[in-house]
Amino acid sequence: MLQYFDPKVNPVVDHNRDYGTKPSLSEKQVVLEIDGIAIQVPEGTSVMRAAAMADITIPKLCATDNLDAYGSCRLCAVQIEGRRGMPASCTTPVEQGMKVWTQTDALAKLRRNIMELYISDHPLDCLTCPANGNCELQDMAGAVGLREVRYGFEGENHLEAPKDTSNPYFTFDGSKCIVCSRCVRACSEVQGTFALTLDGRGFASKIAAGQDEGFLDSECVSCGACVQACPTATLTENSVISMGQPEHSVVTTCAYCGVGCSFKAEMKGDKLVRMVPFKGGEANHGHSCVKGRFAFGYATHKDRIRVPMIRDSIDQPWKEVSWDEAIGFAANRLRAIQAEHGRESIGGITSSRCTNEEAYLVQKLIRTAFGNNNTDTCARVCHSPTGYGLKQTLGESAGTQTFDSVLKADCVLVIGANPTDAHPVFGSLLRRRLREGASLIVADPRHIDLLDTPHLTSAMHLPLRPGSNVAMVNALAHVIVTEGLEDLDFIRERCDNAAYQQWRAFIAEERNSPEQMEAVTGVNAELVRQAARAYANANNAAIYYGLGVTEHSQGSTTVMGIANLALATGNIGRDGVGVNPLRGQNNVQGSCDMGSFPHELPGYQHVADDVARGRFEQAWGVTIDHEPGLRIPNMFNAAISGQFRAMYVQGEDIAQSDPNTQHVEQALRSLDCLIVQDIFLNETAKFAHVLLPGSSFLEKNGTFTNAERRINRVRKVMPPVAGKEDWEVTQMLSNALGYAMNYQHPSEIMAEIASLTPSFAGVSYEKLEEFGSLQWPCNDENPQGSPIMHVESFPIGQARFAVTEFVATTERATRRFPLLLTTGRILSQYNVGAQTRRTENQVWHSEDVLEIHPHDAEERGVKDGDWLGISSRAGHTVLRARISERMQPGVVYTTFHHPHSGANVITTDNSDWATNCPEYKVTAVQVERVTQPSEWQKNFHDNHQRQNKFLKDATTAVDPS
Repeated sequence: MLQYFDPKVNPVVDHNRDYGTKPSLSEKQVVLEIDGIAIQVPEGTSVMRAAAMADITIPKLCATDNLDAYGSCRLCAVQIEGRRGMPASCTTPVEQGMKVWTQTDALAKLRRNIMELYISDHPLDCLTCPANGNCELQDMAGAVGLREVRYGFEGENHLEAPKDTSNPYFTFDGSKCIVCSRCVRACSEVQGTFALTLDGRGFASKIAAGQDEGFLDSECVSCGACVQACPTATLTENSVISMGQPEHSVVTTCAYCGVGCSFKAEMKGDKLVRMVPFKGGEANHGHSCVKGRFAFGYATHKDRIRVPMIRDSIDQPWKEVSWDEAIGFAANRLRAIQAEHGRESIGGITSSRCTNEEAYLVQKLIRTAFGNNNTDTCARVCHSPTGYGLKQTLGESAGTQTFDSVLKADCVLVIGANPTDAHPVFGSLLRRRLREGASLIVADPRHIDLLDTPHLTSAMHLPLRPGSNVAMVNALAHVIVTEGLEDLDFIRERCDNAAYQQWRAFIAEERNSPEQMEAVTGVNAELVRQAARAYANANNAAIYYGLGVTEHSQGSTTVMGIANLALATGNIGRDGVGVNPLRGQNNVQGSCDMGSFPHELPGYQHVADDVARGRFEQAWGVTIDHEPGLRIPNMFNAAISGQFRAMYVQGEDIAQSDPNTQHVEQALRSLDCLIVQDIFLNETAKFAHVLLPGSSFLEKNGTFTNAERRINRVRKVMPPVAGKEDWEVTQMLSNALGYAMNYQHPSEIMAEIASLTPSFAGVSYEKLEEFGSLQWPCNDENPQGSPIMHVESFPIGQARFAVTEFVATTERATRRFPLLLTTGRILSQYNVGAQTRRTENQVWHSEDVLEIHPHDAEERGVKDGDWLGISSRAGHTVLRARISERMQPGVVYTTFHHPHSGANVITTDNSDWATNCPEYKVTAVQVERVTQPSEWQKNFHDNHQRQNKFLKDATTAVDPS
């Protein structure tokens, strides 16, 4: 279990300390005596853990706090009154009245003998060993007083065992392995991949990856759990081998997906040596994935923009300038455009990669210095239907649970999400629960890895057609209603009766039955009925969903339908249940919370609400428009028509991430001034007039809010390469435009957020330091935050069922475009790939490919690796073929991590009816073999070369510092 002993039971537990074995959470207490000291601990606690809690140290090698007790090394042996022998303390549970001795002459002799055997088959290269100074084997040899080794090295040994250097991030040195099996257990228990095994018997035992192959060729997902678990230098990060052991560390929060893992950034001077998952992190409990653990090299990549740059036209080379000159140039252009074209002619976009404080400042800049509500965020194109749908039904625009809540779930419905690829740390936690016996229902057009979880007891795959989510959710609800599976007591007490009766009458109609919807979804009706029963009859049933739900023309409708399912079965307001959106980027939740949408102020307070708007007007000293501003798609359309003339984009690559790329590029070319603030020259920056260097998460202070509403601190690890954190740049621009901002630290920005946002009223940096993290709402009623939402009531009083009529998307397969394209992510890459493409993660996914079912490939004469031309009504691009039975016939799939792939050249501008979230997941296409790139890809290559030349030719005007 990836958590420490419950501090509510025993508050002395230190989250940074290794207690040697996983805790018991029993409430029944046991009193025992260890080395003459009376100790009270919960029943089920191991002797080793009980000793550690009393600050009594027992030597150990095979035991660690996040793995099941194993008892193989025997170093932790103790003596117990009334028992023969010397049992392993890590596997021996405490008993009432037990008397234990951890230090006797007999134990000391046994431990020295054990260590002597280990050391006799271990290289004597401690001075040159990369683990020197951080080696448990070395520490334990000292702890047991081993001073000499009587056994020679002439006999059979493992000192010549080969090294495996296939993985780009770590090395396996078999000569240093003591076969403690911690790596094997970490891979199975923590990660759930089972990529490592203990091969052979007796002296021939060794650790093997896969079928005794290299780590890179095995099923290893490079999460780093094995490296972290290894007590010697057998598994060592290559960065440690090259740079040496770190000297100090800073705890911060990962800037990849919405899980929000906590890490110790371990440093040597101002150089980052490695990222180690922080065991006190409430979202990850010391686990990680390949991205957060290893893919941090982008922060110091040679492509980083280090100096501000300007140009009058996008056809001109860049000119390097000082910060003051760049900000002055941008401010003058914005003022001139507004003077000529009006106050509404400019706007901006916040980023889900930036901190809460930075997103807050950008929307504040737009509403004060720009004087309008033309602010939007990249959440528009991913999870805006979540905000709308959950607000309408449950009254709050966020998920209901903690990640740990899944450990109490008996049935888990995953719809439109691929957790093991997109949210891998949560995916590992979910897999653990599935191995423990929870049943799984996956509604997805593809066969995802979750369905292949080892030791899975019960799983159903509903391979629905792209675009049929609402039909599927309605069919599940129909079974629940017509078979009497509702929780009527919950509905009566917690839900609006009129809305419920209206919904119930609608959902019970025969047109919503699995049999009628089978023609729409393509899923066997009886299988749908079985899934509905499994969900409704479980004691605790939880729903997890992702972009496969929201990025549809009926995304908001599906979110409301999911909420309907939870309400109808009473699966709201306790552990193990809930409606859980898996947010894509690290701060999607936060960017929405901070008022980045054009119709909402921070805390989801509508701009038309006179009282809420009045509070902001008083605090900010300006009049705020009561009408919503432009959404991102509206900005693009208005730019092309000439009404919208300038845009400030912080940390977002809309030219690559937004749909219908050619339309987006036309809009960006139409702007008189595009200001881009980012760490790299991204695709959007190629159309910019001002390029402001951004700061990575390692170079700034602030907070992120993850998918469970958890606010985590982001702490500066190294100085910003361009000298400024992102919030400081926004403040400079505001001051240059005449609206004064004078914050000295992001904590002051958070204080302002808390004063104006009811759900953040109790949040402060001081409290975050005290508690580690907080989950909003955090206020007078919930001073330590709210792990579970809607426990006793809903923000709107009673929850509202919503009628969810299925309306087929206009994007459907035709004779001209007979296949449906859907998109998603892959484990090794992240979003538009700007970060991960500049790391060794390229080893796993160097290009986007098109997955196609063997039947569709055979029809077209396509072989694996062929170039495929993919055409839609929006555009044409070319990708390599990957023939895969993960797809169903008639459906193809690709990722969007590489800009030259042009995945969004072919996605259309269809969008969700309520929020304009693009319909990335359904694009009708035709596929055929080709021999050359598309015209767009040729133009992309030429433009890429030209922009790189512009950068190279940029001349430094002044010292940028």
